[in-house]
Amino acid sequence: MTAPIKPAGSAEAIAEAAAILKAGGLVAMPTETVYGLAADAANPDAVARLYAAKGRPRFNPLIAHVTGPKMAQRIAEWPELGAKLAATYWPGPLTLVLPKKPDAAIADIANAGLDSIALRAPAHPAARTLISAFGAPLVAPSANPSGSISPTTAQHVADGLGDRVDLILDGGACPVGVESTVVAIDGKRAILLRPGGLARVQIEPITGPLEAPGADAPLASPGMLKSHYAPKAAMRLNASEARPGELLLGFGAIGGHINLSEAGDLAEAATRLFAALRDLDARGPERIAVAPIPDQGLGEAINDRLQRAAAPKDDPTP
Repeated sequence: MTAPIKPAGSAEAIAEAAAILKAGGLVAMPTETVYGLAADAANPDAVARLYAAKGRPRFNPLIAHVTGPKMAQRIAEWPELGAKLAATYWPGPLTLVLPKKPDAAIADIANAGLDSIALRAPAHPAARTLISAFGAPLVAPSANPSGSISPTTAQHVADGLGDRVDLILDGGACPVGVESTVVAIDGKRAILLRPGGLARVQIEPITGPLEAPGADAPLASPGMLKSHYAPKAAMRLNASEARPGELLLGFGAIGGHINLSEAGDLAEAATRLFAALRDLDARGPERIAVAPIPDQGLGEAINDRLQRAAAPKDDPTP
């Protein structure tokens, strides 16, 4: 049976969601980036159920969602550079990977046994209200089967995980539309693990040039698997027109069957990306062709998602 969908702005629905989470259940909640599948970060059984519901590899760590720095400092060390970024961009689409405190109330399975923890303070009012009502961090990866297109509406969640979730909170369409930017803080170094809803140019005035992760670095963040965010259809990137058997996802002057932004607006394109991929995929094409996206600003995050979506699905390499 598909989980009930209730309005995220309802105090009664938030209270019900908090009670479900405290009992070890799973709740899909809206954030400004994508919908998240929330569980009690300290409850290993709840987190194990979350991994099973998504079909998610257990070596892939989760992001713990908090209300802000005060809650974050209960479970993570708080280096100066991380504090500056949080002061500037929390709440918002920025995840910080920080050293985990030894006594942190976080299940080992939630962060794949690492000595670091990924933390974010979401900006969506429903997510913030739910975390406050619960009173502790919630892990919340995207509320979709692992590796598939991320959900940006409550109906997307119901379509993908409806019978594996206890409650879906409907907060409307997600305004950012791509996942958070993930930055690891190592002393005075800042390492970009995943581009996302906060552009590099917004971060580097605080951190200096962002470093790239080492080729042999452990998987410290969600969204780093080579194949991820993928539709059922194959994909072809940097296309100027559709070939036989293809549907074209356009951008700017390249119209396509769906256009992410006729005006060439990268923020609009990011907001529409996952919903557009779902729409085209539902039409059953052999392949989805995608127009070129400028690799600047939010385009870096869009291209990251498209490259992972287009990667061979049978390649298990992170």
